[in-house]
Amino acid sequence: MLAVHPAVLAAIAAVFGLVIGSFLNVVIHRLPQMLERQWRAQCAEITGHPAAPAGEPFNLVRPRSRCPSCSTQILAIHNIPVLSYLALRGRCASCRAPISLRYPLVELAAGVVSGAVAWHFGFGWQAALALVFSWYLIALTAIDLDRQLLPDVLTLPLLWIGLLASLMPIAALTTPRDALIGAAAGYFALWVVFQLFRLVTGKEGMGYGDFKLFAAIGAWLGWQMLPLVLLLSAVVGAAVGLTLIVMRRHGRDVPIPFGPYLAGAGWIAMLWGPQIVVRYLGVAGLH
Repeated sequence: MLAVHPAVLAAIAAVFGLVIGSFLNVVIHRLPQMLERQWRAQCAEITGHPAAPAGEPFNLVRPRSRCPSCSTQILAIHNIPVLSYLALRGRCASCRAPISLRYPLVELAAGVVSGAVAWHFGFGWQAALALVFSWYLIALTAIDLDRQLLPDVLTLPLLWIGLLASLMPIAALTTPRDALIGAAAGYFALWVVFQLFRLVTGKEGMGYGDFKLFAAIGAWLGWQMLPLVLLLSAVVGAAVGLTLIVMRRHGRDVPIPFGPYLAGAGWIAMLWGPQIVVRYLGVAGLH
C-alpha cells in the first residue's frame, strides 16, 4: 500500500519524523552537556584533582525530561510534538516559564524533512537511509547553532554509516568507490581551506568538525556532489553572515557556525543534486 500511495507514505513519515524530532531535542540539549561532563572528568584525572561527585545518571534516557526552570517532570501528555507547545502556549504547565521555540521548530523540521524524503525516494531502504542522514543533519545543525560544536560522536558515525551504506546496492545513494573518494576529498578540501585561511590571516576560519561533516556528506553522496554542496553552503553562509553584520546582530570578529550551511546544502544535494547540476550545466552551455 505504501509503495503505491506516496502521499500516505509521506504523511506517515512526517508524523514519525515529529516523534523523532522530539528525541532529537533531547540529543541537542543533553549531548553537549554529557560531553562537557566527560571532558571535566578526563581533565580531573589528568591533573590529579578529585573528580566531581557523579550524582544521578545523566544520559539520553535518564533522567526524565524536566522543566529547566522549576525541575518539574514533563508529563507524557505535555510531550506531544508541536501540539503540546501550542496547547500550552509555549509555557511550562507547572511554573508557566517560557519554553524555547527551538523545541517545536526542531520537531516541525524533522516532520517536514521526513515527509519530503519519503515523497522523493518512495518506499524502500533508500528512503530509510536518507531519513537517518536527514535526522543526523538536523541534530548537528542545532548543536552547532547552540554551541558552535560538531561532536565527533555524531559526525564520525555518520561518516561510517555513509561508507557502509554505499556497500548496499538496493539502498546506496552512491557507489563504494565514489563514497570513499568523497569522504577523503571532503575532509581534505576543507582542511586545505582552513590551512590557507590561517596562513593568510593568522586565524582559524573553521573547526575540524566542519571537515568531518563535509567528509560524511561526501561518503553519503559521493565526491560528485561536493562542489555543489560547498558552493551552496558558501553562498548562503556568506549572505547570512553579511546580513547579520549589516543588521549589527554580529560583530565582524564573532564566528558564525558553518556546519548548518553544510548540512542544509548536503540535504538539498541529496534530494535534487543531480537535477541542479544538470540544470546549471545546461544554463552554462557545458552539457
